[in-house]
Amino acid sequence: MSKIGEYFSRARVFISEVRNELKKVTWPPRREVYGTTVVVVLTVFFFGFYLYGLDLIMSYAAAYLTRLVGAQ
Repeated sequence: MSKIGEYFSRARVFISEVRNELKKVTWPPRREVYGTTVVVVLTVFFFGFYLYGLDLIMSYAAAYLTRLVGAQ
C-alpha cells in the first residue's frame, strides 16, 4: 500500500474511533451551557474592569512618586 493510501486508511480508523468515543460523552443541557457561559463572560468583564482600575491607580501613583523623587 502506498503512503497516501496508508494515510487515508489510518485517518478513516481515527475518525471512526473519535465518533465512537463522542457517542459515550454526556453532553450538558443547552440551558446549563448558556448559564455557565453567561457567568464566564460576566466574570471576565468584572476582572477586566477591576484590573484596568488597579492599573490606572498604580500608574497615577507611579507618576506621582516619580515627580516627587525627581523634584529634589
